[in-house]
Amino acid sequence: MEEITGNFIHDIIDADLREDPNIKIHTRFPPEPNGYLHIGSAKAILINYETAKKYGGLFNLRYDDTNPAKEDNEYVEAIYEDLCWLGATPSGGVFYGSDYFDKCYEFAVKLIKDGKAYVCDLSAEEMKEYRGTLTTAGKDSPYRNRSVEENLDLFERMKNGEFPDGAKTLRAKIDMSSSNLNMRDPAIYRIVHTSHHRQGDKWCIYPLYDYAHPIQDALEGITYSLCSLEFENHRPLYEWVIDNIGIFDPKPKQREFARLNVTNTVMSKRYLRYLVENDMVDGWDDPRLPTICALRRRGYTPSSIFNFVRAAGISKANSLVDIDMLEHSIREELNAAAPRRIAIENPIKVVITNYPEDKVEYFELPNNPQNPDAGTRALPFTRELYIDASDFAEVPPPKFFRLKPDSEVRLMGAYIIKCGEIVKNEDGSIKEIRCTADLETRNGNPADGRKIKGTIHWLSLPYAKDAALMLYDKLFTIENVNAIPEDKTYNDYLNPASLTVVENAKVEASLIDSEAGEKFQFVRNGYFCKDTKHPNTFNRIVGLKDSYPKKQ
Repeated sequence: MEEITGNFIHDIIDADLREDPNIKIHTRFPPEPNGYLHIGSAKAILINYETAKKYGGLFNLRYDDTNPAKEDNEYVEAIYEDLCWLGATPSGGVFYGSDYFDKCYEFAVKLIKDGKAYVCDLSAEEMKEYRGTLTTAGKDSPYRNRSVEENLDLFERMKNGEFPDGAKTLRAKIDMSSSNLNMRDPAIYRIVHTSHHRQGDKWCIYPLYDYAHPIQDALEGITYSLCSLEFENHRPLYEWVIDNIGIFDPKPKQREFARLNVTNTVMSKRYLRYLVENDMVDGWDDPRLPTICALRRRGYTPSSIFNFVRAAGISKANSLVDIDMLEHSIREELNAAAPRRIAIENPIKVVITNYPEDKVEYFELPNNPQNPDAGTRALPFTRELYIDASDFAEVPPPKFFRLKPDSEVRLMGAYIIKCGEIVKNEDGSIKEIRCTADLETRNGNPADGRKIKGTIHWLSLPYAKDAALMLYDKLFTIENVNAIPEDKTYNDYLNPASLTVVENAKVEASLIDSEAGEKFQFVRNGYFCKDTKHPNTFNRIVGLKDSYPKKQ
């Protein structure tokens, strides 16, 4: 990872440390295991991990597994794998919210005994009605003044499974006239008769996030609970819970930052699950998705993702970040590091008529012109070659400097050839192009000084290998998916051209033996990564053209 740069959160911590230099910084990342992490999660991971690292503190991973109906061990394992791949291994340990269920229950009993919680029989709809609005105060529940004894008895019976789902909740007794709706007697326990992925059937009541989370932070010794901005209005409740269940040193502080919103994609786990479960994508790691595992499969690196987050900025101001910035990040990295290889998307056969049929010679091509130390590779040259169809025009447009009738072009790193006869199939398609080579130009320009403007890439026909290319584009046609009109859905803006499959591409032979996940620049095509799920398949990470700086 790069050197850690400061931000407004670090300014807050620096001020606190001036007041108390003995604060031991301890942060956490608390994902719910109900789906896969995405690019938005990377921001929360980076902030919490780098904050702990900068101050020599600890960083916890804690699974917020308090909602058993939606959680699964598949997501637990995937989250940990993604975290480690990003390089943010939890130095403080791995924890589960469910580990604290006994303590949450114990503290709930304390709140009841202190007269600060009560069992309520209102339905969810009735609670919403009693809650009031931003401009009108709420109304007390008719069950708000139950005795401590009655509340203890009912809460115990809730725990013992005597009531059906939704029949009762345990609510904090705070202030139904508060200007903050989150403080109007929020529910802190609900009945859910569902088996838990870790606790099994031990519990049929589960704590809600706003109650469980501050307890978990306090018990783990978290000093800074760094979370996204939508929890800012929940901070008074966070502090109320901690203040009313006991005395903690250190006392956790919640501080908020703006979420990461990216153009042309969606962060909704519900919708991502919809795409996966309806086979509209190739699993949670489909390279079109914004999930961390999808970005990994597509060919993004941890450093490119974190550099993108840093470039997007860490502040309290909500913004929409152009996905081109993410592409710029990986392009910059791979331009310097990725080996160059040749892949031909739409091959056309070329026959060099004045080249011996049984001859094979080798041309040395650089592995990376940006890095001379990367060396060269030997590319076989034979009588029969492939070029790309885009590099030939029978009726060329103006300023077309590639292969065309009765014209010359250089084969990259090899000879100059001249287009002669065009042989066609019965349907009018091109069968082959017959050319002649200037065999004196192997090592440079023509002796007579004529200028050759065009250079094209090529492969030897007998040595080239078959491969599939997956050409990915943006998932949505609309930039801001959060601004979809009310009469539309996400589906209305799915990009039908988000994936183009090139099934009959030709590639250098060495690419077939490359490792899954290896990254390359395919000359003039873009940056590609060998797929981890399908053999002889290469995913386009990003094209060669960088449009992001032009938008600045």
